[in-house]
Order: sequence, then C-alpha cells, then structure tokens
Amino acid sequence: MVDEREIRKIVQQVVERTLGAGPAPASPSPSPETSPRESASVTMRQTLITERDISAVKRGAEVLVPERAIITPLAREQATARGVRVVFEGRGETKSAAGGGAPAPKTSSGVVAAPERTVGIGADHGGFELKQDLSGYLGELGYAVVDCGTQSTDSVDYPDFAYAVAKLVADGRAAWGIIIDGVGIGSCMVANKVPGVRAAMCYDVSTARNSREHNGANVLTLGGKMIGINLARQIVETWLKTAFAGGRHQRRVDKIMDVEKRFLKAG
Repeated sequence: MVDEREIRKIVQQVVERTLGAGPAPASPSPSPETSPRESASVTMRQTLITERDISAVKRGAEVLVPERAIITPLAREQATARGVRVVFEGRGETKSAAGGGAPAPKTSSGVVAAPERTVGIGADHGGFELKQDLSGYLGELGYAVVDCGTQSTDSVDYPDFAYAVAKLVADGRAAWGIIIDGVGIGSCMVANKVPGVRAAMCYDVSTARNSREHNGANVLTLGGKMIGINLARQIVETWLKTAFAGGRHQRRVDKIMDVEKRFLKAG
C-alpha cells in the first residue's frame, strides 16, 4: 500500500512537470526558534501547497510562495479560516474583472494579496451605496478588493455585475465574491449559472454561517434595499470567517457540483 508521503511526492512531481519547474530544494527542519508555527512570516519553496502546509503555520502569518505555486482548495479554506495571508513571490500584476491588466490587489497594509485574501465585489444601482461601504470594511478586515462596478446610482442591469464577480471567483482570481442588488435574488440566480460558483443569498448572520459551513458558498449576495449597513457588515464578516465543515457536508456539496457537471457534459 502506498503511504500518504509517497502520494504527496507523486503529486508534487506531476505538478513540477506540469509547471516546467524543477524540484524544490529540500528545506532543513526548522529549529525551535524559527519554527513556522511561531514565525509571523514563512517562506515555502514547494510548488504544491496543501492544507497541511497551511495548518503548520501560525494563525495570521504571512506565507511567501513561488509565483507558479498551486494551492489546493482545502489549503485555501485553511488559509481563510486561520487568517493566513498567502503572497505569491514576484507576482506584480493580475487581470481585472474586465479582462485588462491592473495592479495586483493589495490589502490595506500594502501587501500584495493572493486570491485567498481577495474579494470580488459588485452591485447594481440598488446596491451601490452598500457596496461602497462594504468595500472599505473589507479593507479594514485585511482583504484586498476587486471592484467590478457599478460606480454610481445610475440605473444599470444587475446581471452584468453579478456575472463579472462570479467569473472572477470561477477563474480563481478571487476566493470570494459579494454581489449586491436591490433584493439579492436576481444576482444569486445569475451567479449560480457560472460553473464553479455556489452563490447564497443571505439575510442574517445565521444564514451566512450556514451557507459557508454546510454549503461551502463562495459567492454571497445581499439585498441593498432589504438590510442596513450594520447588519450587512455582520453578515459579511461572519460569512468570510466561517470555514466549511466538510465531513457529511462535503459529500452533499460534491453532489451539487455533480449536477453541474452533468449539464456541462451534455452541452
């Protein structure tokens, strides 16, 4: 029987061949004084970052990884749950939701943000004011924000902005998406048409927590005319800080995604 270490080694080799990168040099075992668990800044040289790697670092730490590193979905979950900032070495640019070149998103502290600490946000005219407030609040929480519009209260069509945010998440350029229209229902419908997106319309803290813990939602929709700023902030913070529980919920989320795959294959 092949043990877990052997499996990880095989996966690492496949990733390195795919990326065209040589194997990472072996790192010496950290001394107690420089253990990753105690350090606020950790450098990882491997090209595959797993949840075990993220679990080994101190909560709130900053992790510098190679520019071409691949971070597994469970590692992304761990990074968010533990408040770990993952920074890609040498990555100076990313693409905006509109598809053009734009500076890489940064946190309020000026650190270039990896997708795990990036939130795409968008709204129509009915959600514009709440979007503006939440964008600033997300910065206070340490997230980088990619604003997909709209930029005024002039009348626009919510599907355009819901799609822009959902596509940002589906492409892996942001781990999270927040979309606001008048009620939140329409944007949720649009976002859930994008493969890879699990959007949830939440109207209180309990639904926000449940959508993450049980359903692994990666896009949140809100009704700008239905809830106030303070409640919206509570919902957003709870949603972002709640980790997916896995276990029996993973089996059910897998079935959700299997339905999506059936229609993709049929097309």
